[in-house]
Amino acid sequence: MTDALKRLSEEGVAIWLDDLSRKRITSGNLAELIDQQHVVGVTTNPSIFQKAISQGDGYDQQLSDLAARRVTVEEAIRMITTADVRDAADILRPVFDATQGQDGRVSIEVDPRLAHNTKSTVAEAKQLAWLVDRPNTLIKIPATMAGLPAITETIARGISVNVTLIFSLERYRLVMDAYLSGLEKAKAAGLDLSKIHSVASFFVSRVDAEIDKRLDALGTDEAKAARGKAGLANARLAYQAYEEVFSSDRWAALDKAQANKQRPLWASTGVKDPAYKDTLYVEDLVAPNTVNTMPEATLFATEDHGNITGDTVTGTYEQARAELDAVEKLGISYDEVVQLLEDEGVEKFEGAWNDLLKSTEAELQRLAPSEG
Repeated sequence: MTDALKRLSEEGVAIWLDDLSRKRITSGNLAELIDQQHVVGVTTNPSIFQKAISQGDGYDQQLSDLAARRVTVEEAIRMITTADVRDAADILRPVFDATQGQDGRVSIEVDPRLAHNTKSTVAEAKQLAWLVDRPNTLIKIPATMAGLPAITETIARGISVNVTLIFSLERYRLVMDAYLSGLEKAKAAGLDLSKIHSVASFFVSRVDAEIDKRLDALGTDEAKAARGKAGLANARLAYQAYEEVFSSDRWAALDKAQANKQRPLWASTGVKDPAYKDTLYVEDLVAPNTVNTMPEATLFATEDHGNITGDTVTGTYEQARAELDAVEKLGISYDEVVQLLEDEGVEKFEGAWNDLLKSTEAELQRLAPSEG
């Protein structure tokens, strides 16, 4: 059997796992995935932590200690999630060292309720970086309009960032601009740019899920022919934008100062429609200097039957543009879809965070020591 994951890595795609739990850390599973499945990074989000803490074992002792200290539920969640991220960062540290800081990274997200507040997001990013206290952490900041200046300010302080919830090409360009602005500020402040890293998480399958739903409602032959193409087309055009920005004169000045390119990260790569091949968003998004963060099922599907044939992005831009144009011609508004997906993305993470607050509060009450 060919090692598809090894081939993927050799093509310049960093394989990250889109999941984390205490059990995955303590059982040795994460270390095994690094050793056997070429995993070189981990991403988390509020939904992942909500699932891990509400369904997982391994948290009772810490929850019991937190209950005894009578901490607030918000503080309890931050203590629990940053402990997991710190431990995962330690497991990935050899990868971080071997790749000069490019990989071996673990991402943790700012409180999603702050998504539309720039100042609070920057404050939270600083707090999370301090709490985790590991050089191989990435602080996740959503690419909302309020998130953009927060990205600049956080990067300017020398804190590495994973920009999340990017759906549109226009917004992606603003994200890259925010990153470069942050690097320019950091450079002016005399910081070492070689130590600052960033990825830009461009979401894929959610775009197809929303556009396919609208195509199905139309039901015409043209609509059927356009199914399952928009997500990949959108991501491929994002890579074209990345190539443009990181070959510009503006970038050249930062490159001279040892700055790192902000790599595109393909997120939401688990296939949502069973009609599509389960490795679609891996095989068709192979390009140098990218990251693909995969749910465990996608990781093992790629290992089992993935067909990695080299770069499947560079040079596809004309076709990709035609595929997005075909959707627009059918009366489906790209701008409306990507804005809806951003709004829904923030709402989903807020919902997961609120669920996490509720379930953790119930656990703290259950474990609270009796008075006296």
